[in-house]
Amino acid sequence: MTYRLSFTEEPAELLSTASEFLAAEPVVSTVMSTFTERLARERAEGKPAPAHPCWWVTVHEGDQVVGVAMRTAPFEPHPMFVLPMPDDAARAIADAIAARDEEVRGVNGALPAAEVLATTLAAHYGGTADIHEHTRLHVLGELVEPPSPPGRLRAATSADAALSLAWFQGFLAEAAEQAGRPHPPLSDFHDEEFIAGKIARQEIWLWEAEDGEVVHLTAHNPPSYGVARIGPVFTPRSHRGRGYASAGVAAVSRRLRDQGADVCLYTDQANPTSNKVYAAIGFEPLVDQGNWVVRVTD
Repeated sequence: MTYRLSFTEEPAELLSTASEFLAAEPVVSTVMSTFTERLARERAEGKPAPAHPCWWVTVHEGDQVVGVAMRTAPFEPHPMFVLPMPDDAARAIADAIAARDEEVRGVNGALPAAEVLATTLAAHYGGTADIHEHTRLHVLGELVEPPSPPGRLRAATSADAALSLAWFQGFLAEAAEQAGRPHPPLSDFHDEEFIAGKIARQEIWLWEAEDGEVVHLTAHNPPSYGVARIGPVFTPRSHRGRGYASAGVAAVSRRLRDQGADVCLYTDQANPTSNKVYAAIGFEPLVDQGNWVVRVTD
């Protein structure tokens, strides 16, 4: 099979080229579509392209797009994200990257495409590829309302910005610790401007206890192709085990569904607690994914 590859550094161009492909499986494509739409919006608002690698590649078979990958992550080692595609398409991307003399040390995304891309890259570099995290994408089926703990869910306001940022970063740090992997600087992920935008769009929701203390955060991405992705979900250790996560995720999911969106979220397969919580309120596994590290011998 001969594939034609097309690289671009323009998010709007990727959305134009791959819109039909992304819309065909909107839940599976959620990370690609939401992140690319965000970057396209920022470019349209005049924000410059980042200094780190930021590009997309589409794989074409005749007139059809059969695969899409991107390298846009703002943190080291700037891993790629890969959507499902034929194995030979993933190998073609790896071959093209090697021909560009570009070194990619990480690959995330759908299996088996992510594994094929990572191992093919490693072979080009004379290195190895190892998986360091197993993730799973879930989609909400029938919403099962959990018992509601005391308090209420409310939208975050500008007064909650510092706490929201700290909890976004706390989620990332704990996820890295749980997976046993080093974590890049948290500032590479989220900053005050990012949080302010999400608060303005009502994409951060907080559970407020009866005494007014904020005890939990559930956030989500804006819908893309009719799909909204929950995350992050964070409860400080001192408030866990009281049902806040179940109630928060269920309430935000219900709100998104009432607005006409399908709802999905990711879990770490190594975290049985979160997998059990989300299954209990109706989330069903859809696609297994993995994060691969490409190791190169210097």
